[in-house]
Amino acid sequence: MNLNALSLKHAIPSSGSGTEVFSVTSLGDEVFVARYSSQKVEVYDARTLSLQRSITVPGLGREVYGLIACTSNNCLYVSDWCNRSIHRAELTGSNAVTKWSVTNSPAGLSVNRAHNVVVACRDANKLQEYTTHGFPVREICLQAGVTQPWHAVQLSSGDYVVGQWRSPGVVNVVGVDGQVRHSYGRSQTSDVGQMKHPLGLAVTKNGDILVADCGNHRILSMNSSRSSIQELALPVDGGIQSPWSLCLDESRGRLFVGETAGKYRVLVFGDDRL
Repeated sequence: MNLNALSLKHAIPSSGSGTEVFSVTSLGDEVFVARYSSQKVEVYDARTLSLQRSITVPGLGREVYGLIACTSNNCLYVSDWCNRSIHRAELTGSNAVTKWSVTNSPAGLSVNRAHNVVVACRDANKLQEYTTHGFPVREICLQAGVTQPWHAVQLSSGDYVVGQWRSPGVVNVVGVDGQVRHSYGRSQTSDVGQMKHPLGLAVTKNGDILVADCGNHRILSMNSSRSSIQELALPVDGGIQSPWSLCLDESRGRLFVGETAGKYRVLVFGDDRL
């Protein structure tokens, strides 16, 4: 998948006034979208990108900064910032929704190599890992150089890449001991400049890291050798507006970008397979 050859193929519009897209993810033939102040997750057909249904999440707070689907457990995880909890929705059968409590300010979610869910807890400065039914596995207390974690994704090495609610912004790679292994800030090999609130993350099969550089209204790509950073050329009329969430579907050649400003869209970029 050539990220530099992506073009805008579709834009899922806002569903109403003030409905910022806080999170977007996909699984198989479905795309899931969480918007501000809604107790529902919208479900779109991945082929036609038309709205198919909604998943009601009882008691869900207004701010959902994390949304991830798990192929292994066939479920959807939803982070609940206001209520300090994670909701788990079955995607087949009973469609049951359960939840469990986490520490302060749960933001971005990911599923790691063990098929456990990992939540970045901003104000607690921790990553917490849970089984699919909410049993705690481990807690990674982030050390010097990492503050206000927003999203964490496990790399093939076992380390985690962590985006942070910071400006000037930094993206770090940390070990399970919480120590920083690598830091990405201002690039030494390009003119991309300083990041501002690097929030949503995605990792390609080749190990390249994509970053939603929210404050700069752009998407960055950091190569797997960790030697360079570049801005992806993603042509959009008026530009991308405050991207918070990324979802990369390499099997379909797609990159989904959720906006929290402007027209509050989900931008769908694709290669020739779309």
